[in-house]
Amino acid sequence: MAAGAVLKQRATNLSPTFLGRARALSAEYAELSAQLAKNYDVNIAKKVGELSPTSTALSDWEQASTVCDSSTVDRSLGSQSAQCLSELQQLLGDPATDAELRSIAAEELPSTSQSLEAATLRLKTSLVPVHEFAHLPCLLELRPGAGGSEAALFAGDLLRMYQAFCKRHHLPARILKLDETDGMGADSQVQEAILEIDGTGAYGLLRCEAGVHRVQRVPATEAKGRTHTSAVSVLVLPSFPSTGADEMTASSGSDPTSDYFVDARDVRTDVMRARGAGGQHVNTTDSAVRLTHVPTGTVVAIQDSRSQMANRKKAWLILRARLAQARREAREEEMAQLRVSVVGVARMGRGDKIRTYNWGQQRVTDHRSGITLHHLDDVLQGGRGLDAVMQSVRGWMTERELEALGADEEVGEGGKAA
Repeated sequence: MAAGAVLKQRATNLSPTFLGRARALSAEYAELSAQLAKNYDVNIAKKVGELSPTSTALSDWEQASTVCDSSTVDRSLGSQSAQCLSELQQLLGDPATDAELRSIAAEELPSTSQSLEAATLRLKTSLVPVHEFAHLPCLLELRPGAGGSEAALFAGDLLRMYQAFCKRHHLPARILKLDETDGMGADSQVQEAILEIDGTGAYGLLRCEAGVHRVQRVPATEAKGRTHTSAVSVLVLPSFPSTGADEMTASSGSDPTSDYFVDARDVRTDVMRARGAGGQHVNTTDSAVRLTHVPTGTVVAIQDSRSQMANRKKAWLILRARLAQARREAREEEMAQLRVSVVGVARMGRGDKIRTYNWGQQRVTDHRSGITLHHLDDVLQGGRGLDAVMQSVRGWMTERELEALGADEEVGEGGKAA
């Protein structure tokens, strides 16, 4: 079989596992829709909305892949009757097909095949569960890694890139924490920055940015013009809304089984005087706050505001986000170990270099999706280039989630067989 034919077959192939799952969800959608028509219920309406994309995608896929009955084909109508891929292939493979109809079938085959490919992709994508935190705002943390001052400078570049991206997409963004050395604008060396990005779906939009971002460029202090490599770690966390409770004395969240829950009895609070540059309030009031989650050893220290209360609120926000993310990652790691025998590779960890920014070549390459753009300036300005890179990575993530979904099904079937 030719290489093009193999790729085409893979693109339109839908395993029985995926098809069975889609039909089960579509049947559930039909049943719940009937219930909703008789008696409106908020929870049922929400579930119907979640299942609707799969039901619609399955209907489109079935229409694109239906095998036509030969009795329905009126050869005098040509392309209007030969609507499905299977029928077109049969016409082309039948020696008895007349020349005119064969020509029409050959013209229709590419577009029909593309329609089936698109329908198959939509159906597969609809089966991927929506990330449970996708609807939330997020916290984006930047920390320089290997590379010294050059890494700190690049952290500042990335901070400005994400601020510009948020501004262009009308996402409110504010700096929760910023530790930097002397310098202004492009010369500032960022030691740590936490950007809070508000707006529904911010986490779902930006979670693809988590990982190690690598820069290759000639530092301003390099006398011999040698290219240096530095790295910055980007961590994206879901930002949970305040419960309205007293966060200093009450648990954050009411459900002990949720990722959001933090028992205040497990958190040690220390207050101290702020250190470093910052004006007359530094070293004069106990405004700095440090929270320590004793069971995990997670520590959050904030001294940005002159108000102890404001620093305390920020610290709780960051602590809840870090603990919730850690709990989810622990579950994902457990599932990754279960899947590895089927998929062959585990989930990419945060320690992997996910993207390279090369100044000399004006190039940006994402090592997950494989996309390469030679529009570095546009990417660093948070422009459409960054949109394209992020979109390609989200597509890559969907493919990996589909692989994991298929692996889960195979693991489940193997367990039943045993």
